[in-house]
Amino acid sequence: MKKILLPLIILTSIPLFAKIEVLDRVAVIVDDGIIMESQIKNNLEEMAAKYDEQNIPKPEIKVLREQVVEQLIIEELQLQLANRAGIRISDAELNGTMTRIAANNKMELQEFMSFVEANDDSFEDVREKVRTEMIIQRVQRSRVGREVDITEKEFKAFLATDESLIELQPELLARQILVKTLENANEAIARIENGEDFAKIAEEISLSANSVNGGIMKWRKASDMPELFANALAKKKISGITSPLKSGSGYHILRLEEKRGNFVQNQEQWSSRHILLIPSAIRDEESSEKELNEIRLRVIGGESFGELADEYSEDPGSAKKSGELGWLGKGVLASQFEKTMIESEVGAVSEVFQTEFGFHFLEVLDKRTQDMTDELIEDRAYQLLYARKYEEALEGTLRSIRDEAFVEIKDLD
Repeated sequence: MKKILLPLIILTSIPLFAKIEVLDRVAVIVDDGIIMESQIKNNLEEMAAKYDEQNIPKPEIKVLREQVVEQLIIEELQLQLANRAGIRISDAELNGTMTRIAANNKMELQEFMSFVEANDDSFEDVREKVRTEMIIQRVQRSRVGREVDITEKEFKAFLATDESLIELQPELLARQILVKTLENANEAIARIENGEDFAKIAEEISLSANSVNGGIMKWRKASDMPELFANALAKKKISGITSPLKSGSGYHILRLEEKRGNFVQNQEQWSSRHILLIPSAIRDEESSEKELNEIRLRVIGGESFGELADEYSEDPGSAKKSGELGWLGKGVLASQFEKTMIESEVGAVSEVFQTEFGFHFLEVLDKRTQDMTDELIEDRAYQLLYARKYEEALEGTLRSIRDEAFVEIKDLD
């Protein structure tokens, strides 16, 4: 067999003792993955820069490096969990997130890209960092979210004791009438119920110093009021009047005039009921619409809406409730359903109309304007409590993941 001879130049063109330049090295082995020395270096520089930007004294470089390494280990472990669980962030989803980030910075996406590049950053690098953060958040929610449990008792205790909730309270504007006896108080309430003006009655009979101003008191949060007043006004709606409140000064009658604050919101709501027929292979759209029109005529003819809903409606949520949907505001129902509901008079039966769910007709039972302040504050309080418990659970979960992992930190010095 003829041997292949390599040209001598290939062997002799490389200096025998040329210096080998190391571009990067494995710094940490984490289960099935690795962390490169360059990752540690880049993150260390970024963290040091953040300390400098905020004018905060930096820890010793050794301590800072240990922090960075631990962060990268935890991140790598979570990404491995995501990979095993098949968690992916599509380009479309990532693009949507980048667009929202740009909007939050009051920029269009193209403008945001230019801004990033102008600050010596790579938009693609930023984009991939956001993708990584989204993946990690999804892993954390799947591992930790189900561990957070808030009982009703725990939530009520939090509402009653957490000082941070005081900031959420609205300010209240109230009027008062102060009289000597319970008899005087009941007489004043009777006059109010008969239509007399609260402020004029206060000017006439109130013993309080603010009687000359119609009993008006200054804007205050409930927490800044006497407990007697705060408790009485706690669940009152605007224009609501309390029963007589006994104190050392006599008997007080309060009227809630107004609320103000970030969580004060009044919402228009409708109480309605409907009957739904859903087209199918057995009953097509034309037949469904025709049958529903016949049911509607029976309602108009005097038959019970509720009984017909029980018998015919194919909405699983309301059919066995006489078709009733309860009190709902805007933005909850299908757009055509909402439009028909808003335009309908109380007690009138609408024409048959179509939504993506099928064919309906409805009747508005009542309308109201609902004070949503307490509900919004409770929602915000729940978010605060959930966030606190989530952070506690997350810390424990990450510590457990770290403790169970195989980690080998290389000595690269």
